[in-house]
Order: sequence, then structure tokens, then C-alpha cells
Amino acid sequence: MEFTLSHLLCFGFGFSARTFAARLDKRVWRISATSRDAEGISEIKAQGFHGLPFDSTLQIAPDVTHLLISAPPGEQGDPVLQLFQAQLQMLSKNLKWVGYLSTTGVYGDRGGDWVDEESPLEPTTARGQRRLEAERSWLRLHSDFGVPVHLFRLAGIYGPGRNTLLNVRDGSAKRVIKPGQIFSRIHVEDIAGVLAASIAKPNPGRAYSVCDDGPCPPQEVVEFAADLLGLPLPPEIPFEVAELSPMAKSFYADSKRVSNRRIKTELGYKLIYPNYREGLRALKSTLTA
Repeated sequence: MEFTLSHLLCFGFGFSARTFAARLDKRVWRISATSRDAEGISEIKAQGFHGLPFDSTLQIAPDVTHLLISAPPGEQGDPVLQLFQAQLQMLSKNLKWVGYLSTTGVYGDRGGDWVDEESPLEPTTARGQRRLEAERSWLRLHSDFGVPVHLFRLAGIYGPGRNTLLNVRDGSAKRVIKPGQIFSRIHVEDIAGVLAASIAKPNPGRAYSVCDDGPCPPQEVVEFAADLLGLPLPPEIPFEVAELSPMAKSFYADSKRVSNRRIKTELGYKLIYPNYREGLRALKSTLTA
């Protein structure tokens, strides 16, 4: 894919943002990213990008053409809008594309049924509600000031250094059984691919569900990973007695199958890893002893 000379600014530089930035051609892209501390800025610079402070001292450069927002909202709202909304309104004519990374949690619990971008947004958790409020705030920036905002609702993310193979190998994986529980997921490289496809074919104000073709019960992924590694299956643990972190428990509050039809039909995107089986098989080769 070819791009004209552009400047991408990432607010937050986690797993998805780093993966996306790494795939861009540095000959035609200038890439900046923010961090809240000096160590994080140093890490960004070590990766070959321009590091900036995520605080009120930051002035967004007028040559920024693309924004990627992955910083999560807190109880007080979206941190990027809290600090930079006025700047973004002033720079709206300079911006060609703004991507906001949200979550499929905004759809809430559907008892395993299918959802898509036209489904009602009824988040079940406080985390999902905060994401929905942030989405609405970003869309107001689009409707009121012309900022070219695109929403990307991400399913459960996995990829190099963050996957079930590693959990099975180190003994931390659990087969938590909650009847009827269904999750959707997405490989981080496919997130990067969808973002690139959207930049090539922008449609401001649009939302996209970003997931693969294979929603399934979570224990199924653990079982496949154990078989792939030739390791014993972790014991089954009923959800009611499983010792899960508050974050992990929040994921089990929702059960749904998420359709990815829009990224295929509108963006013309073809998944690199259509399901967790293909994704984990590819990741197995990256494991170190």
C-alpha cells in the first residue's frame, strides 16, 4: 500500500499502536507517540519514533495529518479530549484521519447472539459504559467540528508476546467454564491491517467491529493451545469459583458473537488470521525456549 507523506501522532503507544506504527513505511511517514513518563518517551525513541509527553505542555504539531487514540477513558472521561480537545478543533482542517480504538464491550451482553455495528449499544460493565461515552464524545468532535473520526471496536486482542500459548506453557492458563460463554478475538496484525485499510479508504463518522471469523468459548482456545504444544490440559474450573482478576471477570460479563462483515465489505480487508487456530499456529513458531 502506498501513502503520501504524512505525520501520524499516537496518543498512547500500547500493543496495537506499536504494531500499527511498525508496519508503516518510515520513508513516507513521520511517526510520533506520547507517554506519561520519561522512561516511556525513551522507549518510544529507542524504537525509532518521536517521543512526546502526554500532558498539558504538549502542542500538537500543525503538520500532523493522522491521529490514533488508544489511551483508555477513566472515570473522569477521555484523557485525550480532556487535554487536547481545543487543539483538535483548531487543527480539524489539517487532519485527514482520526482512529479511536474502542471495544466490542460497548455492545454489552447478548447471551451468545450475533451483533454488528447497527446493534443497540448497551454496555454491561462500567468499563464498557466509559468506552461508549468516549465514543460519543469523539463523534461529537466529528459532527460539530469536522474532525474525521473513525471508531474501531476491538475484540479480545492476541499476538506475539500476548497469547494463550504462553499462558499454557507457563502454567497460568485456566479453562474457566461458564455455560454459553462466547468471545470474539482478533490478532494484533489484523488490527494494524484494518487501520491501514481505513486510512486508504476513510469514511469519517463510521464505526467498525474488528474481530476474526471464529467466535467461540474461551476454553476451546486453551484446549487447542495445549494440544498444539503437546502439553496437558489445564483443569476445568467453574466460573463461580474461578479466582479471576476484576478485569478478567468483566470480560465474562458479556457473551456475544461479533460480525466482521463491515471491515470486509466496506474496507475490502482480508484477514491474515481468520481464526485463532491459524493465529496460534503462526505464533507457535515465534516461541523461544
